[in-house]
Amino acid sequence: MKKIIAIVALATSAFAGASFAADAASAPKATAQQTKMATCNKEAGDMKGDERKAFMSKCLSAKKQTQQDKMKTCNKEAGDKKGDARKAFMKECLSK
Repeated sequence: MKKIIAIVALATSAFAGASFAADAASAPKATAQQTKMATCNKEAGDMKGDERKAFMSKCLSAKKQTQQDKMKTCNKEAGDKKGDARKAFMKECLSK
């Protein structure tokens, strides 16, 4: 009798584990807006009231800079740098 109870308990726990894994796999991924909201919320930290509201509004409405825009900005900032100095600067600038 004890063996039967142990087998039933083991089978039940294995089924529950598989069910949980399936639920996690089928859960929808966060949208870009949800990800942005989480990031802005983390950056807002301990801000309160109007200060937080203003920050969140600005943060959520800011557009992410495209790679092409980054390249233009970094090229402009690099100015007259040449060779290895320019290469190092561009690498650092584009990684931000």
